[in-house]
Amino acid sequence: MWPSRETRRLIGVIWKLAPVALRYRRDRNEIKRAEGKIVHPERYQRNGRKAVEAFIELGPAFIKLGQLLSVRPDVLPQPYIDEFSRLQDEVPPAPFDQVKPLIEAEIGKLDEVFDSFDPEAVTGASLGQVYRACYHGEEVVVKVNRPGIRERMTIETSVLRRLVPLVGRFIDESLRFSVGSVVDQFSDTIKEEVDYKQELRNLKTIKRNLEDDKSVIIPDAFPEVSTDKVLVLQYIGGIKVNDTKALDEARLDRRKLARNVGRLFFKMLLSEEIFHADPHPGNISIAPDGRIVLYDYGMAGNLDEETRLNLVRFYTALVDKNPQRIVQVMLELGILQPQANRYVITRGVELALADMSGKKIEESEVKALMEVANRTIYQFPFKLPKNLVLYMRMLSILEGVCLTLDRDFRFIKILGRLLEKEGLVEEAYSAEIKEQIKRLTAAIDASIELAPMLRNYIEYEQQKEMYDEHKNKRRGRGFLSGALVGFGIFGVGVSILYTSSELGKIGFVVSFVIVVVGLLRRR
Repeated sequence: MWPSRETRRLIGVIWKLAPVALRYRRDRNEIKRAEGKIVHPERYQRNGRKAVEAFIELGPAFIKLGQLLSVRPDVLPQPYIDEFSRLQDEVPPAPFDQVKPLIEAEIGKLDEVFDSFDPEAVTGASLGQVYRACYHGEEVVVKVNRPGIRERMTIETSVLRRLVPLVGRFIDESLRFSVGSVVDQFSDTIKEEVDYKQELRNLKTIKRNLEDDKSVIIPDAFPEVSTDKVLVLQYIGGIKVNDTKALDEARLDRRKLARNVGRLFFKMLLSEEIFHADPHPGNISIAPDGRIVLYDYGMAGNLDEETRLNLVRFYTALVDKNPQRIVQVMLELGILQPQANRYVITRGVELALADMSGKKIEESEVKALMEVANRTIYQFPFKLPKNLVLYMRMLSILEGVCLTLDRDFRFIKILGRLLEKEGLVEEAYSAEIKEQIKRLTAAIDASIELAPMLRNYIEYEQQKEMYDEHKNKRRGRGFLSGALVGFGIFGVGVSILYTSSELGKIGFVVSFVIVVVGLLRRR
């Protein structure tokens, strides 16, 4: 029987990734033996580049997977991360004759719905493509699922799940958790990105949250002609955020733009219920008046209140350069496991802070943090919870965008100002005080519970000591008694041999007395 489409795909993926896996296993084991040191950076970089090429050849799903891996120091060593972070989600668009039937099946005939529709795609990505059109006299963009993408991604996700156990057996059993987490994140991200109803909900929420922020433009949506596979949005033009030449020609202050872009995304992250998680240059434009235009709301992250507050506490500790507090918050975020060696981690964080303070202008603070995580990954239990993966990706891409605008950009400085401006510093310190009180209360409760236990333990030890002392005395008496009885019996035996003599009679009496005394001591 001919193997299923999924099995054929699995065989093809294994065939393509086998050389990549062999090189990766050797590099990982080498770095592990060196306790996180990058022994042969050039070779690792070269192998990382070959891995990226293989992912590109495997198609859209693996491009998305590679992007998620680019922020996973628990899976990839730093040279691999450097290569995967350059992975762009740019795929040639599918022919329009394949896309048109999909659009019309969702919202009706193009010439009846739109005033005009340009069949030339503006952009093509792994999951969808974008077209320009005119709707009721207004310029719009029409975002469409790639033909057959949902069915294909279902197969790809199943293939990836079947690969996870192989990773454990072939490379490293400790990787199974991290790789499984990446695949889960991939599955969730894909489902959300191809569901344009979810994207519409994200857009509406972010638009509502930022309605008082005059520095940003969020396009309007047209829900009456949007479905889960087609999304129609207001077209808002602008200069691409990484087109520094055009920005300079428009006489826009790039340094100010970098601060504004950084502030905007951190505000969403730390103050709002959801945040835009995909700030790559294709999703950000600058209007002629300097306002920021945001596109593509398919990848949005959300953090629960506890995690959000812990991140604020993490950043205040980072701004204050307090390694002990940083490590404590990392434990509470679930990044570190409770049994981790806090001294080793704190020393690693101290080195990271010193490294970041002395970084050259062309180097990034986020990259420094990632490098430290990579260096220490083999010295303590580390994992990246799923709800922080999108945050890490957002942070990494965002810093790259801001550094393109301004080479002197330092996100920690911007962050410090933002925390103060948004009133988050007070909230963070209040949370820190509450956490300290909670820990102190727990310590007091533990000591109250411990006091009677300690008293009982001391009493038990005292009784045990008295018992042992008494037992030892008895053991000593028993030994002496046995010796006396034995010696007396021996004396009686000898005396019997000489009972005819006076000396023998005296010996017999003395020996008998010794036996009696020995027997009495045993009682």
